[in-house]
Amino acid sequence: MYMRYFSRLFSAMAGPRPVVLSGPSGAGKSTLLKKLMKEYDGVFGFSVSHTTRNPRPGEENGKDYHYVTRQVMQARIDNGEFIENAEFSGNMYGTSKAAVQDVQAKNLICILDIDMQGVKNIKRTDLNPIYVSIQPPSMSILEKRLRDRNTESEESLQKRLHAAQVDMEISKEPGLFDVVIVNDNLEVAYGQLKDALLEEINIVKKKTNMSS
Repeated sequence: MYMRYFSRLFSAMAGPRPVVLSGPSGAGKSTLLKKLMKEYDGVFGFSVSHTTRNPRPGEENGKDYHYVTRQVMQARIDNGEFIENAEFSGNMYGTSKAAVQDVQAKNLICILDIDMQGVKNIKRTDLNPIYVSIQPPSMSILEKRLRDRNTESEESLQKRLHAAQVDMEISKEPGLFDVVIVNDNLEVAYGQLKDALLEEINIVKKKTNMSS
């Protein structure tokens, strides 16, 4: 029943092949994404996730996340509106079907920035994305990056570091990711990310040129 349901869902989703981007907080996903979307303006669309956590300074509702209450999010999950969802540090996160469909309908490559639990959930669907893992060079470098942000309590920081350790181990599973990028040097990591997505980028640009 579960697989048939998702098969119907994603066969109805026309558009470019999405990209699942995963990796621990502090690995540099956001920086790489910003570079990608700046260079390839009009090619990528960001899937805006839902969360029950409060916005951080400078974050905007509907742009960084859809901020909702736990009650609202749980009701939508129960209603089958989410592709994947997970709980981390006492907050719920998830990707709605509508968020992916909105991006694909515009002939854009939909980027899904999700955790390892979400990756495994999507593996059970027919979404057929390109799976990319962004990893830090080491735990010590990751810890320094997180501490330099100065946005976490010590307890929250330790939870993130523990989750990152687990994430780095799971990312080594054969066949889980199409590409694993170790973000030691930003320009090198960015080049690897572009290479992984170049075929899909060219397809979108070709379609865009044909329709213009």
